[in-house]
Amino acid sequence: MTATPTSRAKLPLLVLGQGTDLHTERGVECPGDLPPASDPGLVERARAAKAALGDRVFVLGHHYQRDEVIEFADTTGDSFKLAKEAAARPDAPWIVFCGVHFMAESADILTSDEQTVILPDLAAGCSMADMATMDQVEDCWDDLVDAGIADRVVPVTYMNSSAAIKAFTGRHGGTICTSSNAKTALTWALDQAGDGGKVLFLPDQHLGRNTYARDLGRPLEDCVVWDPHRPMGGLTKEQLDAATMILWRGHCSVHGRFSVEAVEAARREIPDVKVIVHPECRYEVVELADEVGSTEKIIKTIAAAPAGTKWVVGTELNLVRRLGQQFPDQQISFLEKNVCYCSTMNRIDLPHLVWALESLVEGRVVNPIRVDPQVAHDAKVALDRMLALPGETHKD
Repeated sequence: MTATPTSRAKLPLLVLGQGTDLHTERGVECPGDLPPASDPGLVERARAAKAALGDRVFVLGHHYQRDEVIEFADTTGDSFKLAKEAAARPDAPWIVFCGVHFMAESADILTSDEQTVILPDLAAGCSMADMATMDQVEDCWDDLVDAGIADRVVPVTYMNSSAAIKAFTGRHGGTICTSSNAKTALTWALDQAGDGGKVLFLPDQHLGRNTYARDLGRPLEDCVVWDPHRPMGGLTKEQLDAATMILWRGHCSVHGRFSVEAVEAARREIPDVKVIVHPECRYEVVELADEVGSTEKIIKTIAAAPAGTKWVVGTELNLVRRLGQQFPDQQISFLEKNVCYCSTMNRIDLPHLVWALESLVEGRVVNPIRVDPQVAHDAKVALDRMLALPGETHKD
């Protein structure tokens, strides 16, 4: 007799950093290889739980998730696309978001009050989003007021940010952007700021710099970096007066590691190779690449390439390996051999997904993500401004 999901033993779910089993504590160490797959027996448990829940549950899987999780996703994509997909399924009371915390927050903001967004592991955060706290951003704004320039600053916040930072952006007349529409969003913000105006770009300095200098063709010297750990961001009033782009000192812990040396080595070692990277990479890396684009653009570019094309790809390891499996007639390699997978994204593994699904079968909702109503309102103001941008796409 096959056991039901509710009769199985408890799963070993450890809080990040509070145990000694590094195999289970995904994200404590980063050895450079993907964690091994979970117990194959969990596959049947996941299938049984998902079948029992039927249309009442909608599972979202970010591209950077492991294959064992993606197998159970009803739809895959980037963060904003997935949040929009959740909002388009109002009949599903439970949204299980296999991604990271800021993504689940965005889904909660965009879905109805009758829907509950669930994050299988609350330790699945985002190092970039964590590099800008609400207190730090409010202190920054106070400093900009003291410097006499706040009334000329329009904030643009990357989707990879907390709901609180999105709400700050909404309250101060700014907009959200994705890596697909950053050029459009930044053009809008610069127009809003007017002559002598400035943009505060949060929290990824690299996307802001690449968009301003590479996509818009503006001078790099117009950019300054605001360090939230230093008084006045480590800048003088004269530097702030002269700047157009105030870039928050934040970055992606994966994309920020891709190096010029890795690009140069790939070109030496692989004849006729094409280099494609995400715009969260450093400016000097992006400048050396053949193609630059969001995760969705990377997938579409490789999918459309002729058989025999050789690629080195500068984005998260799970996706790169999956592309290699999906397009075996192309040669696909990871750009930086020493860069680890996104360890926080990999916190969402099969044990956590099974736990979340089986709990729903038992009538228990675990790890619900609920954004404060006022924060959600202000954040949605900023998101709606993004949706009103010309030619808006829903990919990041």
